[in-house]
Amino acid sequence: MKKRLSFLDKYLTLWIFLAMLLGVGIGYFVPNSSNFINSFSSGTTNIPLAIGLILMMYPPLTKIDFSKIPKMFEQPKLLTASFLITWIVGPFLMFLLSTFFLKDYPEYMTGLIIIGIAPCIAMVIVWNELAEGNRELTAGLIGINSLLQVFFFSSYAYFYLKVMLPLFGIKGLELNITIVEIAQTVGIYLGIPFVLAVVSRFAIRKFVGEKWFNQKFIPFVSPITLIALLFTIVVMFSLKGAMIVDLPLDVIRIAIPLVIFFAIMFFLMFFVSKKIGANYRDSAALSFTAAGNNFELAIAVSIGVFGINSGQAFAGVIGPLVEVPALIILVNVAFWLKKKYFCSFFQ
Repeated sequence: MKKRLSFLDKYLTLWIFLAMLLGVGIGYFVPNSSNFINSFSSGTTNIPLAIGLILMMYPPLTKIDFSKIPKMFEQPKLLTASFLITWIVGPFLMFLLSTFFLKDYPEYMTGLIIIGIAPCIAMVIVWNELAEGNRELTAGLIGINSLLQVFFFSSYAYFYLKVMLPLFGIKGLELNITIVEIAQTVGIYLGIPFVLAVVSRFAIRKFVGEKWFNQKFIPFVSPITLIALLFTIVVMFSLKGAMIVDLPLDVIRIAIPLVIFFAIMFFLMFFVSKKIGANYRDSAALSFTAAGNNFELAIAVSIGVFGINSGQAFAGVIGPLVEVPALIILVNVAFWLKKKYFCSFFQ
């Protein structure tokens, strides 16, 4: 049975849109607001944004039973399907959509290509949690995707920007980013909350007991995810509020290929996983992992390589503007698909 939603959960879409409007309003109407927020930065890492993301990731990770993660390797078909669709189909699909819709806007096109080669390793936890997907499978997938990003992001970037673009008649672009820089970004946005979750889960259960942990601690920290999500949205959109208002057509240009990408990846992964025998919880975990993107990494890379005022960075910031409502809609679509295809199995 679907869990009863709290007041905050029930009207989540409304709160998200209000947070988006608030962020854009601050960025547009408050002079130098983006400069003030960026003053709390270390390198390409914005401290308020990092804090929001870490707090957002922590509660879902504390709910994961890490002892069950190795069981994911007992389902090689699911792992193979996830790898092929997330790492082979996904980047190529985003490349095609970017070159088709944004060929005349090379900076935006490049920004979307960078987004496409960075599968989601953070926000997917939130979407999976809202859709009641398999937490352990999601944790395993984001762990694998994190390592793959660390070792192959640079190679993927070189392949798509330096090899594929010229093949499509578009001049290749330079992208200088090291494995260490990628590992640092992954470590900040995923590693810190992961370590905190593991330590708190095992320490609290050991000294206070599993019953208190499940009945008291988990309900206490759970609302932090959505509160931190709203805070993160306000901060992220306030950084580019003026540009979003001044360049509405550019926002739409960037949004169109992103919406198409989210929809294709979600439905493709959902029905492929169902075809190979996955239950609803596994299908949801796989689908949201495939559909989402690591905008934090894409934004960090775009700012570090092309600059904070570049079109690539602007495209990266527009990503969450589109992803948040799109993935919220897909959460509701997932429940509809659950009712249509899995209801009789109560999965």
